[in-house]
Amino acid sequence: MRGFQVKELAHHSKIELSYDVPEPEPKDGEILIDVYSGALNFFDILQTQGKYQIKPPLPFVLGTEFAGRVAQNSPIPPGCPFKPGDRVFGAGQGAYADKMVAKLDSVSPLPDELTYEQGAGLYVTWPTSYEGLVGRAQMKPGEWVLVTAAAGGVGIAAVQLAKVLGGKVIAAAGSQEKLEIAKRYGGADYLVDYSKPEWQKDVLRITNGSGVDIVFDPVGLVQSSFKCLAWRGRAVVVGFAAGSIEKLPSNLILLKNISVVGLHWGAYRNHEKERIDVVWKALLELFSSGKAKPVIYSEIFPLESLTQGLDALEHRKTYGKVVVNIKKNDTVWAKL
Repeated sequence: MRGFQVKELAHHSKIELSYDVPEPEPKDGEILIDVYSGALNFFDILQTQGKYQIKPPLPFVLGTEFAGRVAQNSPIPPGCPFKPGDRVFGAGQGAYADKMVAKLDSVSPLPDELTYEQGAGLYVTWPTSYEGLVGRAQMKPGEWVLVTAAAGGVGIAAVQLAKVLGGKVIAAAGSQEKLEIAKRYGGADYLVDYSKPEWQKDVLRITNGSGVDIVFDPVGLVQSSFKCLAWRGRAVVVGFAAGSIEKLPSNLILLKNISVVGLHWGAYRNHEKERIDVVWKALLELFSSGKAKPVIYSEIFPLESLTQGLDALEHRKTYGKVVVNIKKNDTVWAKL
């Protein structure tokens, strides 16, 4: 089968699509997936070079997030809620291939309202954004929420969710183009360009001097945001897309009576597994009702052009979720 197989650690630009990758064999508790679409993540760029925390043994197929169908020849483990042909989304190693295996507890039903392209990018970004706002920041209707990197995959989801949850949302990004994306697809109430000096003054002006109640930060601007965080405000540390890990001044945390909380959604499987179903139930209801809608980058890449998609992501030319298409239609299933 086709697959973006990493045989030696290298930058993705030096890796070519393989056409002779063996079909993976599911183990106990796993199912086989016909992959229709896969979502690109920045950690893919790191993983091909051996710089990501998850290091599969060589050779391995790249890609984590997917949407597709349970394969016709998939084993069905005891208690499995799926049958061959069911539309699903989830995560596992090897999404950039015609087929992949995934653990049963990492697969969810894909709502009828969503396409494979939309479903491919759900698994990582949306629960991160929801739990960051609801579980960690304890967001309440009417609160001011500042979202940095607001046009990115996690950011644009956080903007949408903060609006749905009744917040007053300020989207922050480093260019006017990305701010417009946050407005058009996320529904942000206000826009702030954080590439400008003293951008925090714009936030204070928007909030009539009070500052924001919540800062949702996937980029590494928590310390900068302290200047516009309200008394008893909460800052959610989601990631460090800017590249450096911040060292936060604890005196400001004390003086402003603020809270800084972290959000590592992947760790919930080990430490708070019961929370996962709660978050997904809430999210799937939002998708089914149309109150939330995944945002997909305007160019969808074929599997043969995966490297171009990773290049665009690496150079920050994208917004929302970048998607690669692997299968084009459901013709094979229509005949079954």
